[in-house]
Amino acid sequence: MGSTRIPEIILNSGHKMPVIGLGTGAYPALPAEQLVPLLVDAIAAGYRHIDTAAMYRTEESVGRAVAEAVQRGLVKSRDELFITSKLQMSDSHHDRVVPALQESLRKLELEYVDLYLIHWPVSMKIDGNNSNKLVKFEMKEIWEAMENCCKMGLAKSIGVSNFSTVKLSTLLQNATIQPAVNQVEMNVGWQQQKMVEYCKEKGIHVSAWSPLGARGSPWGSNAVMGSPILYHIAAAKNKTIAQVALRWIYEQGASMIVRSFNRERMKENLQVLDWELSKEDAEKIKQIPQNRVGKGVDFVSPDGQYKSLEELWDGEI
Repeated sequence: MGSTRIPEIILNSGHKMPVIGLGTGAYPALPAEQLVPLLVDAIAAGYRHIDTAAMYRTEESVGRAVAEAVQRGLVKSRDELFITSKLQMSDSHHDRVVPALQESLRKLELEYVDLYLIHWPVSMKIDGNNSNKLVKFEMKEIWEAMENCCKMGLAKSIGVSNFSTVKLSTLLQNATIQPAVNQVEMNVGWQQQKMVEYCKEKGIHVSAWSPLGARGSPWGSNAVMGSPILYHIAAAKNKTIAQVALRWIYEQGASMIVRSFNRERMKENLQVLDWELSKEDAEKIKQIPQNRVGKGVDFVSPDGQYKSLEELWDGEI
């Protein structure tokens, strides 16, 4: 089977990013002997963007898959692939950002990542008994260290994940390198209209995690895959519910990180580029009830910086 050509968008850094990426975060993490062949098959099918994170414990598998894909001639060089990784909360401290990325690159066996994101606007310190303690997220200092990652050539582009528009606005007041991406929960069940409009205005690209609602994960929702509205649109168009959900994100001008470890679904998720939703379809999708699923409850504490979910999300919940 020939591979699908995935379009790219140009980030504010000047670098191109494929609009569909393959996510590798799963709990528990897939062992390398299962994940590496899946990622190689995904590259063979046409995926060019692979999304990992220190927190996922999948960086070594991604690195091995990249090396194998190059060796097998599925891509001419590593430069044809777009690799995203993320700073974990225990490394969200000014002096730990660059070493954290260097450690990620060591695991990936790469000289640079295409995109490096602050995973959450949260900092943790390891307590004496090896449990994590929430401490103040020093945004200005952490972002300065992220900019150093760019200046050192360790990351082509830098960005954030799970930031509210308020936190983005605070970040932009001090940034000398603008965040290229805000990777956020976005799907038909949490449409993020305010975020999409804000980021468009500021030249920041929105990338959607959980584009299908993360059904099957411990915190996931059936709002996307169980939606009667999507079911009827999919039946009328002879598409799957997942394809309709992903097409909707594409039509919002966002990119998406899909996470399926089923080879057939991995291919199906790429078949969203050569057809369109009608205006009527888009209006129906707007009627789907809205609910943020990935709320970040673990980052709220009476002793921490965020005493409530409203504070974590600045009311955008």
